[in-house]
Amino acid sequence: MTAKKFGPLTGIKILDISTMIAAPFGATLLADFGAEVIKIELPNKGDTLRTVGPWKGDEALRWPGLARNKKSLTLDIRTDEGKKIFKKLIAQSDILIENFRPGTLEKWDLGYEELKKENPELVMVRVSGYGQTGPYKHKAGFGTPGTAFSGHTALQGYPDRPPVSPSYSLLDYITGVYVAFAAVTALYHRDTGEEGEGQVVEMGLYESIFRMLEFLIAEYDQNKMVRERTPGLSGHSSPAGTYETKDGKFVVLVCSTDSTFDRLAKSMGREDMLEDDRYYTNAVRLKHNDDVQKIVSDWIKQFTQKELTEKLDADGVPVSPIYTIEDIFNDPQYKARENIVEVEHPRLGKVKVPGIVPKFSKTPGAIRHRAPELGEHNNEILSEALGLTEEEINALKEQGVI
Repeated sequence: MTAKKFGPLTGIKILDISTMIAAPFGATLLADFGAEVIKIELPNKGDTLRTVGPWKGDEALRWPGLARNKKSLTLDIRTDEGKKIFKKLIAQSDILIENFRPGTLEKWDLGYEELKKENPELVMVRVSGYGQTGPYKHKAGFGTPGTAFSGHTALQGYPDRPPVSPSYSLLDYITGVYVAFAAVTALYHRDTGEEGEGQVVEMGLYESIFRMLEFLIAEYDQNKMVRERTPGLSGHSSPAGTYETKDGKFVVLVCSTDSTFDRLAKSMGREDMLEDDRYYTNAVRLKHNDDVQKIVSDWIKQFTQKELTEKLDADGVPVSPIYTIEDIFNDPQYKARENIVEVEHPRLGKVKVPGIVPKFSKTPGAIRHRAPELGEHNNEILSEALGLTEEEINALKEQGVI
């Protein structure tokens, strides 16, 4: 076995003192690829995500997938004894991930300048609702309000109805990807740069999705256009959208390039559209989008969902049936890619969770252990990593520090 048998980040040590989704998800992504992640939680309470639905009985079903590959240490870092232990762990760590409101760690005398005294190579990744600076830095920040603030929500829905928020924590998960990206980027700089020092990397939740709206920014800057909410890729491509099939099911089809529309036109038996000055390029199709959509919709309604997808797949036209989670569980592509895997659960037996992505050819990630019970690794970490005796650990329990 190689030293990297559990992923390219084997040997990297991370302290995760964040809660809920965004920052913890970033830590989980790093753990999937071999990093040792110690999740520090409040004694007797734990991460609030442990109590967030959906549930089966009293069991929170999001926890097994979002906290896998982590170790749980209960520690109240606000107490004097807790701070001492925390700083000892900092001295052994590469990365600290946190998502308290700006100024909270500093109030506890645990800001970066203080922690850097214990470990000048420490990389600190900070997530907050609106970032560490600016007039809104102290505002409470959660994913759904952050999505609204980013400009994303204003684009979602129909113009004759209220804007629609995502039905799940989209912004949090996107931010988690940025957390992982930021952490490994800062590590690379630390380990390859001349200074060899750590640094702080920070972002506001809203910034992760705002970064993806470059078309909106340039459009307003140059054309002073305020884009209206609309379903699908309105204003980008024609045809594009959701279409109903003969059997009352739905597909999503998009022709983002002229070459894909060429293939669609041939598949429809409408090669005449390729010579028509109303349809032959995406730019002119957008001007006649209502006509294009009617032509495509009427053609699609001649086929069942299965018939249509088989035909368009064969003809190289980008199309997908709109899947429910039941469809996904039964789909051979998901099975072949191991996109759904099973993990152990102390009470439910086994639980299915998302598989590991992306896939590395030489140093693949792995689910090494299930999501931890609260404080499950207290003795292991305090005894083996920090050398505390059984008597010292018991004293910390009695004091409510762990």
